[in-house]
Amino acid sequence: MKPGLRVYFILFIGVAAVSASAILVKLSTASAGVLAFYRLFLTTLMIAPIIIFKYTLELKMISKRDWYTSIIAGIFLAFHFVFWFQSLNYTSVASSTVLVTLQPLFVFLGTYLFFKEKYSPSAILCGLMAIFGSAVIGWGDFETKRSSFTGDLLALISCAFISIYFMFGQGVRKRVSFLPYTFIVYGISTVVLFIYVLLHQEHFVPYSLNNWIYFILLAVVPTLIGHTILNWSLEWVSSSVISMLILIEPVIASFLALILLGEDMSGKQIIGGLIILSSIAIFIVGGNRKEGKSLLFIRTKKHRKAQ
Repeated sequence: MKPGLRVYFILFIGVAAVSASAILVKLSTASAGVLAFYRLFLTTLMIAPIIIFKYTLELKMISKRDWYTSIIAGIFLAFHFVFWFQSLNYTSVASSTVLVTLQPLFVFLGTYLFFKEKYSPSAILCGLMAIFGSAVIGWGDFETKRSSFTGDLLALISCAFISIYFMFGQGVRKRVSFLPYTFIVYGISTVVLFIYVLLHQEHFVPYSLNNWIYFILLAVVPTLIGHTILNWSLEWVSSSVISMLILIEPVIASFLALILLGEDMSGKQIIGGLIILSSIAIFIVGGNRKEGKSLLFIRTKKHRKAQ
């Protein structure tokens, strides 16, 4: 296999690993808060030895401003997982994952409102198309079952939270390495989720063996394997390519839900999903900013060299 093809094959494995998240959440009987807590707690434990032996000095050199920003990012990440996992209790994997992929457009809206970024008319049109696609999914789910519409709203809130997480984290990531930043953010999220579970009087134990397997798989497959591959691949492909490939996640997740959970997709879900994915694909590939740059959420090699 040629080196380029090998990279794309590994990258596809990473996207597939991330796509497994929604399925594992659906299979578990634990609450959304508990699932989110164990996903991040176990991941933090797994990367802690690497941080201790390799990145202790870098942690000490992080500025107070970057610590404060990372804490805010960690809070929003925690609630992203809570709302997203909760949405999967009400709506289908297909609807939830498609709506969560609206991240680029939420970031687009945030940078426009708070950072005064200027966007082309085509970018605005893509945003309107995606909103229309979301409405098609929401209306179809509302007609089928009102609780599904509630799940769609939770997925949209979750998407807004992860977008805010990216906006707060993007500046820190230019100054702090990927693994230390991930350790800090996951650690903060773990503490937030621990408090959340206590306040909601949910239980950390006991759970069946199957649930513990799902907790571990959530930490290992979509988090450690999936996100690690996505960040590793930045050495070989541009982040715009990765952003495009991530759009495959709802497709893979929906297929897995059909096979493993027996979930069917309605015509409105398919049409709305295609509208959303198409609009975001055009948004990423076409020059979405007036300067012709792509809206990227992962640090590029150029950023790494600048550190």
